[in-house]
Amino acid sequence: MEREFDAVVLGAGPAGEVVAGRLGAAGLGVALVESHLVGGECSFYACMPSKALLRPAELAAEVARVPGLTVKELDPAAVLARRDEVIHELDDASQLPWLEARGVTLVRGFGRLDGERRVRVDADVLVARKAVVVATGSGAAMPPIPGLVDSRPWTNREATTAKAVPASLVILGGGVVGVELAQAWASLGSSVTLVEGLPRLIAREEEFASEQVEDALRAGGVDVRTGAKAVSVRRDAEVTIELEDGTSASGAELLVAVGRKPLTQEIGIETIGLEPGASIEVGGDLRSPAHDWLYAIGDVNGRSLLTHMGKYQARLAADSILGKRVELRSDGALSPRVIFTEPQVAAVGYTLAGAKEAGLNVRAVDVGTSANAGGSFVGRNAPGTARLVVDEDRGVIVGATFTGAAVASSLHAATIAVVAEVPLATLWHAVPAFPTRSELWLRLLETYGL
Repeated sequence: MEREFDAVVLGAGPAGEVVAGRLGAAGLGVALVESHLVGGECSFYACMPSKALLRPAELAAEVARVPGLTVKELDPAAVLARRDEVIHELDDASQLPWLEARGVTLVRGFGRLDGERRVRVDADVLVARKAVVVATGSGAAMPPIPGLVDSRPWTNREATTAKAVPASLVILGGGVVGVELAQAWASLGSSVTLVEGLPRLIAREEEFASEQVEDALRAGGVDVRTGAKAVSVRRDAEVTIELEDGTSASGAELLVAVGRKPLTQEIGIETIGLEPGASIEVGGDLRSPAHDWLYAIGDVNGRSLLTHMGKYQARLAADSILGKRVELRSDGALSPRVIFTEPQVAAVGYTLAGAKEAGLNVRAVDVGTSANAGGSFVGRNAPGTARLVVDEDRGVIVGATFTGAAVASSLHAATIAVVAEVPLATLWHAVPAFPTRSELWLRLLETYGL
């Protein structure tokens, strides 16, 4: 059976939901195709459950910094129960009313492109009058290490939804997923070993951020091994990773967290001349240069693998489909990003090294994140650094990084400054309230010399 819609959206993760909802609210007929859970990876297997696992230890650390308060040991069973509540026991029923209110037709099943403007779902074919939007997201990458696949490793999905705390856990990969889940499971009593092949953790961020996160992980009992490359894996009574230097790491479970791959292998893009398994190239309006009816948003286009950036792209793609002129302005390495460890790492734009590599004439300005009156109340005596990367030629901020307790909320002001290219001389007149940690902006500008 063939059914016609104005737009067909393939994938109901955060990006797919947003573009479908925006188009539906504008009066278009929209089909949203999903074979698993509406809400996708972030809602059920990534952002939401990982933060639920991390939050109790973050609160405990803050309580320990405030005289007069005490905290009991964490209750792993209660933490896992709260995690299950956050992810709605892997039930997406609560996601559906929002779509229904916007007139979106949800089609349950695995969707594949079947030529121009056509998506096949089982025996049905959905035909798009205006656009097909691919929002199938990404999956965990598995490096070609001998024995790895046969060792039955965890991906983020198993690691964020496990029903019990593993006695021991080896994590392969020291990026965002690796450091967050290392801290989360260690705080709940697991013996965690974190193996990273590069010289430092979260290597795309500032070096001081890597050092502070590593210090915190070690203080929490995590065995951190950097510059350690895995050469083979085997599972006996435990899973064992053999490392290039002749040492090994063993645990009851192994989590692979070395990156993501676009989920385009099985969605039929070869029927329109694109390469299965590869990211779908798009322009500034999120449209494929090869097909004016095809859009790709979120992780699947490889531009910025972050939920909030996928939703941003979804809004732009919807507006483009509705006939508006759009421009992708916040993108790639310049996207705002947060690592929810304790200390948190919140960054936007360039790191100092990245700006120099881009040929910019920059200077870094650093202050202590809690070195102000507001720090007496939040993050008291907690380690942390705030850095601005300033383009000296234009007098604007091109990058910012904050580390410390609860710094994620500090990021949006920096994002506005970077995206809008607000001159430092103008920022000087944006007076922070006293006594809040927003005064770190005043300290940064004073240190710069204003």
